[in-house]
Amino acid sequence: MTHDTDNAPLSGQADIAWLRQLAEENGTAPMRGASILLAAGVIYGLTSLLHWAHITGLIAPRLVGSGLEWLIATGLFLIANVLLVLRLRRGAGVRTAGQRVVATVWAGVGCGIFFLFASMLAVSLRIGADQNGLIFWMVPSIIMVFYGLGWSVTATMLKSRPLWILGVTSFLAAPALGALSGQPAQYLGYAAALFLLMALPGFLLMRQSKSA
Repeated sequence: MTHDTDNAPLSGQADIAWLRQLAEENGTAPMRGASILLAAGVIYGLTSLLHWAHITGLIAPRLVGSGLEWLIATGLFLIANVLLVLRLRRGAGVRTAGQRVVATVWAGVGCGIFFLFASMLAVSLRIGADQNGLIFWMVPSIIMVFYGLGWSVTATMLKSRPLWILGVTSFLAAPALGALSGQPAQYLGYAAALFLLMALPGFLLMRQSKSA
């Protein structure tokens, strides 16, 4: 009993040292999986441009419409996601706690968006798409809120002020896109948000990870 008591201060100091090391580690370790963010931004950004071209009459309605382009984009992203995850696992080294948290958060963001669309599809099948069209105009804003959450947690774990700016900008983009509801410009703005708040940061974080 005395032995345990004598070792208690040493144990406490070791715990404090470990927590300090963990905090410093999380602040300097590069983000992993940025290539997935790049793929999501590019694929869905291009799809948003395609949807905008469709609703403005720039392309023939038979080429896109009825949400088919979004289903195809989701299929492409799922394939790209699997390939990128396998590539990341092959090159995996020591992963910090911060990197694991960031990976989990973005996986949660992806799952949340997927099940959001699954829920909307269920509602459409139940009551008819014509009766709940308002929900679909809310999608870009909801996605931006998800991204704002993802960037905010990432910024906290990696102690990055630029990533905090991405988080705040994503949140601000949500009501801005909502204000464009019912207009073709909403999907043009949504494409810009995806390129600037997902694809471009993903590309820059990939370069940072490689240089590190």
